[in-house]
Formats: sequence, C-alpha cells, structure tokens
Amino acid sequence: MTLHYFNVFLIVMAVVAVVVFVALFFVDAGYGKFYDKKWGFAVNNKLGWVLMESPVFVTMLLLWLFSERRDDLVRLAFLFLFELHYIHRSFVFPLRLRGNNLMPLSIILMGVVFNVLNAMMQGGWIFYLSPADYYPADWLTDPRFIAGFVVFIFGMFVNISSDDIIRNLRKDGDTRHYLPKEGMFRYVTSANYFGEIVEWVGFAILTWSWAGAVFALWTFANLAPRASRIYDRYQAEFGDELDTKKTKRIIPFIF
Repeated sequence: MTLHYFNVFLIVMAVVAVVVFVALFFVDAGYGKFYDKKWGFAVNNKLGWVLMESPVFVTMLLLWLFSERRDDLVRLAFLFLFELHYIHRSFVFPLRLRGNNLMPLSIILMGVVFNVLNAMMQGGWIFYLSPADYYPADWLTDPRFIAGFVVFIFGMFVNISSDDIIRNLRKDGDTRHYLPKEGMFRYVTSANYFGEIVEWVGFAILTWSWAGAVFALWTFANLAPRASRIYDRYQAEFGDELDTKKTKRIIPFIF
C-alpha cells in the first residue's frame, strides 16, 4: 500500500468512526450490561473477549516480524506499549472476569474486523509507511514521546484499576447491583472507558501520527455513547445516590 492509499484508508476509517459514534446513541452493542439475545448466537464472554481481542495482538506481531524495521529501537518501544495493552485485554482481562455471561458472535466478529484494520493502521504506519528517519534514535527523549508515554501509562492504570473496582463490587453469590464510587469513578461513571480513551490519546501523541489519532477517535466513538447509556441506567437505578453535578459520563467535569 502506498502512502496515498494509506491516507485514504485513514480518512475512511475516521468517517466510519463518526457514523458509528452517532449510531451507538440509538443502538446498544449487545454485550456486557446490554447483552441482548437479538444479536444472535452467543458464547461465553471469557472466550468471546479472547477471540475478539487476540487478532490485533497477533496481527501487530506479524507486521513487526516481516518488517525490515523490526530492529528499530523506537519502533520496538511503540510495539511494546501497544502489545502491553493487548496482552492484558486479550488474555489477562478475560481470565479475571467473574460470572458466566454471554457475548454474541456477531459482536465478536465485528470486533475482529475492526481490530485487524486497526493493527493495519498502527503497524502499517509504524513499520512500513512512516519515513525511515521519522523516528530518530533520540525520539525516546523527545517531549512528544515523554508526554505521550506518561498519558498512556496513566490511562492504562485508570483502565485496569477501574476494571478491578467493578469486578470487586460484589462478592460471590451476591446478585445486587452497586454504584462504583472509588478511584476515577468519583468523577465519571465509566472510569474504565475513560482510562482506555486516555491510553490511546497518549499513544497518538507518543507516535505523533494520524494513525494513532484515528484510533483514539475510534475509541471515543465506540465508548462514549455506551458510557452515556450506562450513565442513564445508573441514574434510573440509583437515583440520588449518583451525584450528577460531580460525576459525569466519561470525561471528568465535562461530559
């Protein structure tokens, strides 16, 4: 793929992200809190997460492996951070899920398609289409890399710690619902989603790339509408227990 066609690819992905953002305010993706049988045949959600997330982990590794730039230190740093997230999301996070919920195969397949396309966006830019001298050896001390790295690590911490808070809201056998209030949940009802968005904003900064920016846009487009629906559900379920003046949906103090 030439750089021209890659840029067209990025534009198309950005446009589709906007369409998805609007659509998800009207249609709930049928997994997790919004699981719905109408989405068709479903599998155990632990298996579902592995099937959905592992393709991006594998695809990114293959793109690196077959690249002539696979020994480039800076690009290896990008690979490490990207794969660090997906090792957790593909293999650690699913094993730590509690219960035996279901995930529709249709959702899994849509996730696989996006994840492979995203690996092509990130890996295509980093290992094949970025100018050879775009990331010099001293990029790791560049303010853009340092700032992006800090943002990425902060986002990862918020994402993982927020998942832990949700996971430990109730003990085995307890079927009641609870409003998460610790950590970043003091400020947003979907702190785990906030953390993931922050992660990929950080990745876009540290790679200083349009590919990274489009992924950050996609993350927001996918998660912000869902966060809004979760907020509405919490409002209906918990009433005044949810401080709507202090606690926002997904962006602290703003939305």
